[in-house]
Amino acid sequence: MPYTRQSRSSGWLSIILERAKDIARNGGPAWLVVIASLALSLLGVYAIDVAESVQPHALGELGSIATRQLVFLTAGIMAAIVILLPNYRWYGYASWVLMACTIGLLIFLLIPFVPASIVRPRNGARAWIDLGAADLQPSEFAKIAYVLVLAWYLRFRKNHRTFLGLIPPAIITFIPVGLIMLQPDLGQSTLFIPTLFAVLVAAGAKLKHLSIIVLCACMAAPAAYPLLKPHQKQRIVGLLWQLEGTNTQADLDINMQSVTAQRMVGAGGFDGAGNAHSRMLLKYNALPERHTDMIYAVICSRFGLLGGVLTLALYAVWILGAVLTAGVTREPFGRLVIVGLTAFMAAQIFINVGMNLGLVPIIGITLPYLSHGGSSMLTVWLMTGLILNIALRRPRYNLQKSLVHLRG
Repeated sequence: MPYTRQSRSSGWLSIILERAKDIARNGGPAWLVVIASLALSLLGVYAIDVAESVQPHALGELGSIATRQLVFLTAGIMAAIVILLPNYRWYGYASWVLMACTIGLLIFLLIPFVPASIVRPRNGARAWIDLGAADLQPSEFAKIAYVLVLAWYLRFRKNHRTFLGLIPPAIITFIPVGLIMLQPDLGQSTLFIPTLFAVLVAAGAKLKHLSIIVLCACMAAPAAYPLLKPHQKQRIVGLLWQLEGTNTQADLDINMQSVTAQRMVGAGGFDGAGNAHSRMLLKYNALPERHTDMIYAVICSRFGLLGGVLTLALYAVWILGAVLTAGVTREPFGRLVIVGLTAFMAAQIFINVGMNLGLVPIIGITLPYLSHGGSSMLTVWLMTGLILNIALRRPRYNLQKSLVHLRG
């Protein structure tokens, strides 16, 4: 039979189908991460549309901000597919280069003579680079680069089991944290500390050493208060007033965003306020940052307690899939990468939901997959792609180890 263009096409198709079957078969619990990511992203597009428009749209229509989020979602899924292609260990080899690039971008944000058309301060922070069609937030991508570098450094080392051996990981951490603090962005910088501790625990660091560090940090925390910016101090004081109920005037000032978010959460009741009613409530209550930091309040307003719990359940599925994947990954670099990414995700969810419920100060943290933003969406889908990448390569690694053991 002669070799024709049709036979060549069918050959490529069979290869693609076989690869798809291989991915579906070997992904294991990482597919829980992918499914939860897609469900949360689509929920976020709808929630942003609710927050944007007073009147419900016709079937198939979306507002402009929700449409942009759908574009970001498409780009994020494509980025996840691209990051699947090389073996994940190549990202370990390139981790220091990736970290250097993100550090360079973080330094670029702090250069005072960069034109405002390129780096425009928002809410007092120099955290975004204007690319025209979209904005780039380097601190988002710094999270992935940081996890790769930390995991690559710790993968075969044992010195972190000593107290002095914790100094190098601390230095790796405080370089990006310090640069992000200078923007200033207290929210993003806060996420690195629990991630460091989670990766160190997974790498075998001694809990007594980490406990001493936590105790010293708690004792030194009051001394750091004067170093905070005035608006950061106001957020902390405002939260204390809110919990005590001693200054209701603050509800119209520094606590307005938090109080309004809690009002929207309560307005949803048990099963939600309904589509049109929820849109109207959001318009006339003027919830600040309802497309980004306060998107969880929008979901609770629209879907009520059930919707809020379901959203947290989807995040629990994501975390469960990631933890199970880390548990069955014997290769140390891949395991530590998954632990680091999961720690970032868990810390960000906890802080953002706490902000919406009035349990923690508002420090400018988005909700992964749900909040509007291109850099955020790309980052979380890159995390998803990395976890699936590690899961797909894991069986091959374990098979090789088993063969070596049998031959020995």
